[in-house]
Amino acid sequence: MGRAYSLDLRSRVVALIESGVSRHKAAAHFAVSVATAIRWAQRKRDTGGVAPKATGGRRALSLSPHRAWILGRIDEKSDLTVRGLVSELRERGVAASYGAVQRFVRSEGLRFKKKPACKRAGTA
Repeated sequence: MGRAYSLDLRSRVVALIESGVSRHKAAAHFAVSVATAIRWAQRKRDTGGVAPKATGGRRALSLSPHRAWILGRIDEKSDLTVRGLVSELRERGVAASYGAVQRFVRSEGLRFKKKPACKRAGTA
């Protein structure tokens, strides 16, 4: 993803638009797209400033409201798989994907083994 345009450029484009020049001409003058000039003018009108929105950061986990139930279910049934947990959540009416459950489980510091433990030879 590219960087945001400078605040100086944004301010100059919006100032030119506010002085009566069309958005198309202001965009051409500063070599930005017309859509960009329109969005900046709208942002100035709506918020009073032209600063860019915040970028980056982490989104909250979508399964956080169901944390207690999920952890309780994992404690109840220790051999539960991620796919099994997804199907149980769907039965409860919770929209959950495999990736969402996997992210939640990892954020809680838990792991699911991919294969069941196999019988190993004893010591000789």
